[in-house]
Amino acid sequence: MGFLPTRAQALHLTPAEIVRHRLHSQRIARSRLREPAAVVAWMGAMQAQEFTAAKWGIGLRAPGLTEAEVDEAFDAGRILRTHILRPTWHFVSPADIRWMLSVSGPRVQAINLRYCRKMGADTKLLKRSRRLIERSLQHGQAVTRRELAAALARGGVHVHGQLLAFVTMYAELDGVICSGPRRGKEFTYMLLDDRVPPGRTLDQDWALGELAQRYFHSHGPATIRDFSWWSGMTIRETKRALDIIKAPVVGESASGETYWCCGMDGPAPRRRAAGSVDLLPIYDEYLIAYKDRHAVASVAPPPATRGYDPYAHFLMVDGRLAGTWKRSDTQDSVHAAVTPHRPLTAAQKPALAAAAATLGAFLGRRAVVSVG
Repeated sequence: MGFLPTRAQALHLTPAEIVRHRLHSQRIARSRLREPAAVVAWMGAMQAQEFTAAKWGIGLRAPGLTEAEVDEAFDAGRILRTHILRPTWHFVSPADIRWMLSVSGPRVQAINLRYCRKMGADTKLLKRSRRLIERSLQHGQAVTRRELAAALARGGVHVHGQLLAFVTMYAELDGVICSGPRRGKEFTYMLLDDRVPPGRTLDQDWALGELAQRYFHSHGPATIRDFSWWSGMTIRETKRALDIIKAPVVGESASGETYWCCGMDGPAPRRRAAGSVDLLPIYDEYLIAYKDRHAVASVAPPPATRGYDPYAHFLMVDGRLAGTWKRSDTQDSVHAAVTPHRPLTAAQKPALAAAAATLGAFLGRRAVVSVG
């Protein structure tokens, strides 16, 4: 028997066991993935609000991958960046974008519409903007948001700032536009039909089940509330999804939380060496994809609030939150300034240096570490 127990056996799942299995399912530990598209497809969707940091989130899960390879995959459209699941940016696979939009788009649209109305934009204006955007992107054009604003203004719709962001998000969630290749440092939009050939219409139960299957494969063990948070689905829809895919219960924590997983019925993942260190980017799926993060919470209290940056990247030791780090780049080096919650041990210091070297190899730069 593999490590997935039956429902009757699914008891006493410790935080250490949750961490060990999540590191494996998230492909942070011993990944065999090598391509950006394979990482994104495995994860289902990866939050990509901070583009530079999110690229490292892909590299972290594909040993030997470089940032240049992620950039090339993005510009070629093998991975896309759009608003999906929640009102924020995600990386998503071209093969998945349409069915994911079908199952999550209407819910995010309803959330966004409340904000748009507060800014004076109703559904009529949003639909008119969508038509103008679609018209301005014919024949495979890729345009920046600034250029979209100019096209909208020529059509009599004058929007800017936050409202412009919501107008473009409306077109994204309706499946009209998605990311195009970057132009220098600027992002562009293209018609989704030019980026991804139209596919067949999928049954909503299938799409809901596939979304749950993808999540519990790549993020499990996780709870119903975790999936609801990540996907934007209601608790009722989440329970329906679990019925569709017949996901097995993995275990229960000491607090009585029930954890679910899919497709992990082989041998239990091997334990990593004690003191293993990971330098996670901000908003990484390992943390952001769960409503309840107690399993990976720090074993030591966080530092004093003075000087503490809640938007820093995360230092993980043995899969648990152990501090923060900040990244600064020069032409030939990357500097990781690490602030641990407590002093690093003799075993953790070389593990930190190795983690920084992996980041440096991904960026094609020399890695420099400082510990504050």
